Amino acid sequence: MPCYNLVAIAVLFLMTATTPAEEWKPAKGPLMTKWAADVRPDKGPPLPEYPRPQLVRKRWLNLNGVWQFAFAKADEAVPVGKELEKSILVPFPVESALSGVMKPAERVWYRRTFTVPKEWAGERLMLHFGAVDWEATVHVNGKKLGVHQGGFDPFSFDITEALKDQEKQELIVGVYDPTDKGPQPRGKQVNKPGGIYYTPTTGIWQTVWLEPVHGIHITGLKIVPDVDAGKVFVTTWASVSNNDIGNNCSVRVTARLGGKEIASAKVRLYGKPAVLDIGKGNLWSPDSPTLYDLSVELIGHGDTVDSIQSYFGMRKIEVKPGDKKDPPRVLLNGKPIFQTGVLDQGFWPDGLYTAPTDEALKYDIELTKKLGFNMSRKHVKVEPARWYYWCDKLGLLVWQDMPSGETSVDPGKPDFVRTKESAAIYEKELRRMIDGLHNHPCIVSWVVFNEGWGQYDTARIAEWTKKHDPTRLVNSASGWNDRKVGDVHDIHVYPGPGAPPVEAKRAGVLGEFGGLGLAIKDHTWSKETWGYRGVRDKAELTRKYERLLGGVWDLERDKGLTAAVYTQLTDVETEANGLVTYDRAVLKVDVARIAAVNRGDVSRVPVVKEVVPTSKLKAHTWSYTLDKPAEGWFKADFEAKGWKSGPAGFGTKGTPGAVVRTEWKTKDIWIRREFDLPKGDLGELFLLMHHDDDVEVYLNGVLAVKKTGYTGDYEEFALTKAALGALKAGKNTIAIHCHQHTGGQYIDAGLIQLVPRRAGK
Repeated sequence: MPCYNLVAIAVLFLMTATTPAEEWKPAKGPLMTKWAADVRPDKGPPLPEYPRPQLVRKRWLNLNGVWQFAFAKADEAVPVGKELEKSILVPFPVESALSGVMKPAERVWYRRTFTVPKEWAGERLMLHFGAVDWEATVHVNGKKLGVHQGGFDPFSFDITEALKDQEKQELIVGVYDPTDKGPQPRGKQVNKPGGIYYTPTTGIWQTVWLEPVHGIHITGLKIVPDVDAGKVFVTTWASVSNNDIGNNCSVRVTARLGGKEIASAKVRLYGKPAVLDIGKGNLWSPDSPTLYDLSVELIGHGDTVDSIQSYFGMRKIEVKPGDKKDPPRVLLNGKPIFQTGVLDQGFWPDGLYTAPTDEALKYDIELTKKLGFNMSRKHVKVEPARWYYWCDKLGLLVWQDMPSGETSVDPGKPDFVRTKESAAIYEKELRRMIDGLHNHPCIVSWVVFNEGWGQYDTARIAEWTKKHDPTRLVNSASGWNDRKVGDVHDIHVYPGPGAPPVEAKRAGVLGEFGGLGLAIKDHTWSKETWGYRGVRDKAELTRKYERLLGGVWDLERDKGLTAAVYTQLTDVETEANGLVTYDRAVLKVDVARIAAVNRGDVSRVPVVKEVVPTSKLKAHTWSYTLDKPAEGWFKADFEAKGWKSGPAGFGTKGTPGAVVRTEWKTKDIWIRREFDLPKGDLGELFLLMHHDDDVEVYLNGVLAVKKTGYTGDYEEFALTKAALGALKAGKNTIAIHCHQHTGGQYIDAGLIQLVPRRAGK
């Protein structure tokens, strides 16, 4: 699709931008991307590309750039005709470095002037906002045009009647954003960021622009492909003054491929959708992202009064029912597809919600494809339309989350009851998200709730979503609280992998797993970082990732798993569990190896062989004590007099991932067990252990593993060289001390051998 960016209009922007009392310059943020240097408002507006790729007009005026800015108070008078003391670079959020402000805010004012091009005289003038978080009140020349609530969806005003017979027109936008003090959908934005929650985005965070239109003009399209029939249905919406005028209008819709006309149809504006016979070839998929160009003309009394350019892809997604022998599968265009996905938060260290440039936005998608993923889960955030355009064009499937908000429901708990106000806000913004993104072929699934965040009326919301958009899958709840509705059963397992039980109609998916953490010096947001599981270096991260994906492909073969989403593409603020650093400067993995295993090549993934089995599947007896033992308790020749014996694992029921066979409720436990090793080379040995919390493990009296914190499942741990050297043929001893801090508690362990995989296995 072409991106119209008229040079004359860009120059006009520079000539008419308001000069505030304080000149703009970027703030000194904790971390910046290389693209930040390309943000030069003195050379032209930031993000100069036409922002709406599926409804393109040639004539437009980009209003991005330096605006006047001020912090505001509730019930404060609109600053009409008053210059504001500060400056801000639109469309970067108030809290971002690229905005030039980088301070928290709840209420703010934006102000600028603009000049309407003379050649637009006599036409209607539309003012468009890509997105403003959360409530925007818009004034032009002192006239209030309206209020829009919703942080993720575009909105527009016809400002024609507010224009004055003068060169400069005044635009003022007042913004209110309560972030986590309100019930509105906000995703991971919190006023006190930390852990898995991040810095807020307040105010204008997507492109603002002007566009001249006829009094009767196209306002939207709904494009519905029918792959089986080889047809596409196009419904056109338009702005008309009354039905009599509308009844005299028609719409001509034309599809082209490679510049060649494929099909065309002309229908009445208020009649049935235009039906184009496309044929059954040239389907859209990640391997072949074929896009058809679409032109739409609005005709009134024989003349074309408006025309737009768009595009579409022919794509079908569905779940094929099954059983335990042949589990349900996700089909893309009638063929099974395994979705190897990555969690994408959509945050930037210099722009927060807003990528510094369109090239940066595109880079993330190119990187995702380069790493061998065919799917991205856009996590509790809605992106600008150009992000989905690049997914459409480059070929990347998308699971689109609805941004979360409100109260979180703990695992195993019932849905909570929202207030009428909160429910109305959520459902309005859910509808807007689905309607606004409907035409993008890349989106194959709507994720209604994530991990119980704001989860209410799950069955009703899932049913409404499927009815409103039957062309896509509905994931009613990713992780935690499954209500047995929707098209998939989604679980989260860290680090994993794992698969839900096989069902007859719903496909099993792993909505989150992994989270391997590696902080790279000089490329972190803060000194303190974390990951779900730490690794030492690039080599270990690559190797452990391959092991995780090897398990994923085993689950695809043995348990019918149909999708897996790795956490995550990039580091974000304190999180260091990305495959690339937050500034996108350092790839933390071997790209070729990650891409290979993502595409199903498990030749580098060893086979796991039990040497000393854990008690996960079958009970094994250990000696244990809850009282602090004598010194040397971990040595091979220690006599455990007075110790009890019982089957592992030891812990409290309800601890995530635990298989409790002997209850342990005190702060500390010491356990010992003897085992035999055969003669000969045992190859690579690792400890397989589930611990909650801190643990130290000894083999024949030598420290083998020492870890703080906890795991949520059984994981492998490298043994110290000294401990490996202490092992011998015949009788050996393993001794463990586990200390519990808070929450659940559990300990169980064994030894495994990694055996090279045979060709084809």
